[in-house]
Amino acid sequence: MKKNYRFTICFDGTRFYGWEHQPTTDMTIQGKIENVLAKMVGASLVEVIGCGRTDAGVHAKAMIANAFLDTPMTCEEIRDYMNRYLPDDICITNVVEAGDRFHSRYNARGKTYCYTCYAGALKPVFDRKYVYTLDQIPDIDAMRRAAQHLIGTYDYASFCSNPRMKKSTVRTVDKIDIQQDGPYITFTYHGNGFLQHMVRILTGTLLEVGMGKRTPDSIAELRDAKDRKLAGATAPACGLCMMQVDYH
Repeated sequence: MKKNYRFTICFDGTRFYGWEHQPTTDMTIQGKIENVLAKMVGASLVEVIGCGRTDAGVHAKAMIANAFLDTPMTCEEIRDYMNRYLPDDICITNVVEAGDRFHSRYNARGKTYCYTCYAGALKPVFDRKYVYTLDQIPDIDAMRRAAQHLIGTYDYASFCSNPRMKKSTVRTVDKIDIQQDGPYITFTYHGNGFLQHMVRILTGTLLEVGMGKRTPDSIAELRDAKDRKLAGATAPACGLCMMQVDYH
């Protein structure tokens, strides 16, 4: 009898083409996990449902997914089997039985992402795959003032890279926390959901404020314009990491 299992996954997305499996490559997070689970249960196909679709190069510390499996193995045995056969840049940190109605994407109530920049005099040799290296130190206070215009419930079409988005682009962002620790600058975002490339576009736009290319108060007008062409550049994928997914 099949049971619904919930997985907590961390991965280094550097060499993968994102979460979602693709017909032309086996280098996706979802594809790797599905292949291992199919082998484990002796099936031709296992569907793994992710809480979202991270882009190519984006990382995760606590991605959530679920799948229905028919197996006599315990949750710990499933976890250990998966980690034995998954590549070293994907790790299943937890497996638990979930209710039949649990759906990792539809039941998610909030997500936390962290974007990390580096603005030091020396090269971040060991962190280079996980940070966006800046040429100068941005104005942190200016970015914090700008971020206040982005917190709330708004139409974030200006920060969505999909111009053919048919569903609503209204989202609630209730936290944007910008901190500096030595040469590292982190942008932590929490909201009920994020549009395609939204966190990276928000970060790119805030960095333009920090570099003096925009004023903090101009962000409200940009937000209300609902025009992607007016927002800043999309920050590189390497600096972005999914940190947490909230469920009731």
